[in-house]
Amino acid sequence: MNNKSSIKYALKETDFILFLLCLFTTAFGVLMVHSATRNEAIADGTIIGRDCLVMICAASVGIIACIIISFLDYDAIVRLWPLAGGVCFLLLLILFPFGEGAPGREEARCWLRIINVGGLVVRFQPSELAKIGFLITFTAHIEAVKDNINSLKNILLLLVHAIVPIGIIIITDDLGSAMVFAFIFVGMMFVSGVQLRYFAVAIGGAVAFVPLIWTKFLASFHKYRILAIYYPSSLSEDVYEKYIYQQQRGVNAIGSGQFWGDGLFKGTYTQSATGVPVNESDMVFTVVGEELGFVGAAGFLAVMVFIIVRIVAVGKMSRNLSGSLLCFGTAFMIGSQTIINIGMCLKLFPCIGITLPFLSAGGSSNLCIYFAIGIVMSVYRFNCNRDPINFRLTHLSTPFSEA
Repeated sequence: MNNKSSIKYALKETDFILFLLCLFTTAFGVLMVHSATRNEAIADGTIIGRDCLVMICAASVGIIACIIISFLDYDAIVRLWPLAGGVCFLLLLILFPFGEGAPGREEARCWLRIINVGGLVVRFQPSELAKIGFLITFTAHIEAVKDNINSLKNILLLLVHAIVPIGIIIITDDLGSAMVFAFIFVGMMFVSGVQLRYFAVAIGGAVAFVPLIWTKFLASFHKYRILAIYYPSSLSEDVYEKYIYQQQRGVNAIGSGQFWGDGLFKGTYTQSATGVPVNESDMVFTVVGEELGFVGAAGFLAVMVFIIVRIVAVGKMSRNLSGSLLCFGTAFMIGSQTIINIGMCLKLFPCIGITLPFLSAGGSSNLCIYFAIGIVMSVYRFNCNRDPINFRLTHLSTPFSEA
C-alpha cells in the first residue's frame, strides 16, 4: 500500500466527530477557566493565569497522546493489562508515604508532587490515571471469564478487583474518584451481562452497610457536607453556613446568570475575589451558568451528551466484547463525573471534590481523559470496514501461460 493510500485510510478510520467534539469542549473549558482566573492573572502581571496555562499544557500533551493511542490496536492495549495495572497500583501505593493535599485540602493524600522549583509546584493525581488502568485491567478480567461470568466465584473476584483500588482511594480521602470507580465498575458489570440478582444483592448489602460507613469511614466534615444538603435542620446555623457556603455561592452565581448570562468576563461572582471558591476547578460550571446563562449551560450539557452518545455508539459497533467494555466504561466515567459535578454545583449533591470532564482546570484530569478518548478512537479505527484493495500483477510467468 502506498503512502497516499495509508493517509487515506488513516483519515477515513479516524473518528473526527468524537475528536472534534472533545477539542471544542476543551477549548471552551480553557475559556471558562481563563475567565475564572483572569483577575488573578492581571494581578500577577500575566496574560494567562497559572491554572489556565497548566490546563492548556496538559490538554495539549493529552491530545497528542490521544492521537498516538488511536493508532494502537485496542486488543493489544488490553493485553498489556499487567503493565497498566502494575503502574497504576504502584502509583496509588506511593501516595501513602509521599502523597499530599492541595491548598484547601491539606488532610488529603491524593496528589504526588512532581515539580517544586522557585515556588512553582506541579502535582499529579494518580487516581486519574488509575481510572484508565482500571478500564484496561477490568476489561481484560471480564474478557477472561466472560463464558462463565455469572458464577459466584467470578463475581466475587471481579468485586475484589474493584474494591482494591476503590479502598486505596477512599483511604487517601478522594471520595469523588472512588465514586467514579464505583460507577465504572457497576456499568461494566451490567454491560458484560451479569445477572440482575447480583445487583439486587449488592444494593441490599450497600444499604445494610450505610450505618457502618457513616460511623467508621466518614470524617466529620464529610458528614456535615451531607447533612447540610439533606438534613440542614440537624446542624447549628454556624456549622450549616460554613459547609454550605461554597455551594450556596455557586447556586447564587448560576441563578444570577438567568437565561442569557451576564456576559463573558462580566460575572459578578466569577470576577469577584470573594466569589465562588474553586470556581476554576470543581465549581467551574458556575462560571458557565453566570456568564453564559441557561443558554450556555444547556449548550455545554448538549455537547457532553453528544460525546457520551458517540462513545456508546462506537462501543456498539465493536465486533468484540473488549471494545464494547472499553467504550462503555469510558462513557460511564465521563457521565458519572459530569452528573456528580453539576449536581454538586446545583446543591443537589454534597460537595466531594470532583472535576468536570474537559472543563475543569487540573493537569491530571485534562491529560488522562484524553488517554481514554484515544482508546475509544482505537476501537473505532480497528472496527472500520475497509474497502477491498484493487491490485493487478503484471509480468507474471507460469507454466500455464500461453506461448
